[in-house]
Amino acid sequence: MKKVILKFGVYGLLTALVLFLLVLWLGMSLSYSIQEIVGYATMLASLSFIFFGIKHYRDRVNNGEVSFGKALLIGLGIAVLVGVGVAIADYIYTAIINPDFVEEYTAYSIENLKETVPPEKFEQKKLELENEVKSMDSSGILAFVMFATVVIIGFIISLISALILQRKQ
Repeated sequence: MKKVILKFGVYGLLTALVLFLLVLWLGMSLSYSIQEIVGYATMLASLSFIFFGIKHYRDRVNNGEVSFGKALLIGLGIAVLVGVGVAIADYIYTAIINPDFVEEYTAYSIENLKETVPPEKFEQKKLELENEVKSMDSSGILAFVMFATVVIIGFIISLISALILQRKQ
């Protein structure tokens, strides 16, 4: 089981690391909303190794059977490794490639607020956003938030994959 987690987790980690850095570096001219969509697509591509890892374990390692719990555990292990890849990529991006990311994204978010929030609530929402940004104004915290996001999405994918792939004889 550990070999499968490591093998498919490293595949996912490397996929996440390469795709995220490529998207963040090559896509810097794209709008943040497009970058966000591409980012989630990259996460899903990297997390697809959860399904394939569980299936590999069931079909090739464990004689065609896997319990729900073991499948979920394998999926979570892979998700954690993918999360590490995304966190590393995020840290490299926000600390080295684009250290002004927080300020740029905050300005973008404030402009978005102007367009979506009624004028009487704008100042309150702007203050809330600025306070939220202050609490996440470091590359390490941003990387951890990305790690947690990937693991949460990975948990959901693990649940679905475990339900689909569980098989007892």
